[in-house]
Amino acid sequence: MRTLHAALGSLLFLVAAPGVMAGAVPWLLTGWDAADRPAIAFWAGVALVVAGVVALVQAFARFVLEGRGTPAPIAPTDRLVVGGQYRYVRNPMYVAVTATIAGQALLLGRWALLLWAALFWAVTATFVRVYEEPTLAARYGAQYESYRRAVPAWLPRLRPWRGDR
Repeated sequence: MRTLHAALGSLLFLVAAPGVMAGAVPWLLTGWDAADRPAIAFWAGVALVVAGVVALVQAFARFVLEGRGTPAPIAPTDRLVVGGQYRYVRNPMYVAVTATIAGQALLLGRWALLLWAALFWAVTATFVRVYEEPTLAARYGAQYESYRRAVPAWLPRLRPWRGDR
């Protein structure tokens, strides 16, 4: 896939998937109305939202530049993406979206968003186990299995994975 097509496809998918999950749904649940919350919760929420958005954009860029494709199942990468954040955790996009939603919960002081973050993670973890992992194993074979054994799905490693050396 050409880089321009991968970038445009990834941008469209960024708006359609994470944009809905971490943008539209939280807005529908809260109308962006804040409840009373301690200042520390507000600032912790800001930090989580910023970190989540930055991590998400970086992960999407990695799909375009390293994988030469998109995160969308209909336009997958040509190569297995294992650089950048993917050296620490296998699912940085899902972790980033979950962190962004949890950050919004703290920022707005809204419990409904914490429940939404938990539900989002549970559904995503099931999707990863049932669809993504078998699909990646079939597509990338031993390379993915080696990566999967070395890099955790949800809680990042302390040191980056360097591949099979």
